[in-house]
Amino acid sequence: MQKIETGPCACCTVGMCKKKGFVQKSISDIFTFFEECLVNDSIAQRKGLLQSLDPRIKLVSIIVLIFAVAMTRNIFLLAIVYLLTLIFAWASRIELGFFIKRVWVFIPIFAGIIMIPILFNVFMPGDALFTLGTLGPNAHLGPFALPPVLTITRQGVMVAALFVLRVATCVSAAVLLFLTTPRALLFKSLRSLKVPKVYVLTLDMCYRYIFLFTSMVRDFYTAKKSRTLKTLPMIEEQKWVGGRVGYTLIKALNMSEKVHGAMVSRGFNGDIKIMHRYVLHRRDYVACVSVFALSFFLVLVSQNIIWI
Repeated sequence: MQKIETGPCACCTVGMCKKKGFVQKSISDIFTFFEECLVNDSIAQRKGLLQSLDPRIKLVSIIVLIFAVAMTRNIFLLAIVYLLTLIFAWASRIELGFFIKRVWVFIPIFAGIIMIPILFNVFMPGDALFTLGTLGPNAHLGPFALPPVLTITRQGVMVAALFVLRVATCVSAAVLLFLTTPRALLFKSLRSLKVPKVYVLTLDMCYRYIFLFTSMVRDFYTAKKSRTLKTLPMIEEQKWVGGRVGYTLIKALNMSEKVHGAMVSRGFNGDIKIMHRYVLHRRDYVACVSVFALSFFLVLVSQNIIWI
């Protein structure tokens, strides 16, 4: 009794030492994603280089650039184009740390995982860079014959690096478009390219109401957490999430009918008018010509018409 405990008791620290539960981690990740989506609107309002360009010019130019990058097989040119995306991000007042994290955390890393097998001489024979082990002359993996020596080849590394850098460059260009263009203007630009209005309207309505349903999911979880006395097993939390997903789907269907009825009663005829007039400036023409010239050069190099 004379001993003084300076820290919390063991019963209080058991729950704190455990990792986040399945539901809490899922909800936290979802809210983090949508908070970043809200940041996008604030970035699009900044006075930067790409924000000052016409949305139609940006949309067409980046589509053409992505097409040219997808055809490029020169890793040096891809590195230059990727460096240009970083320069344009900086000129558009986008934090480079935020931009690089947003690009590399998901798609390029996933692409790199996909390309791991191509590094080995099992799938890509070539000049050995690193020797991993000796398998013997009669090594087999099921019905497949394996080489006597397992190595990482120079050709495999080059193919994997080319693929990952190509994906990263395309994703960077697309992210620049979405970060520097307000949502409404981006959808209107799609309509100016003769994209069917049913697709554009569906994307617009999804973007508008996904935040509402995100708030509803947060209310679900808050209500559950306020009524929970102890941590439930993983399987029980997964069942709860499955039930809430079904309820959210039913709620979305009911709300879609109500929203459509409200829109029709206010004169909706299948098209949404945005009160914004496009005006092309000299910088828009310069940007368009520059991107088209760069894309044309990349295509010529990829077709071996120009040698560098």
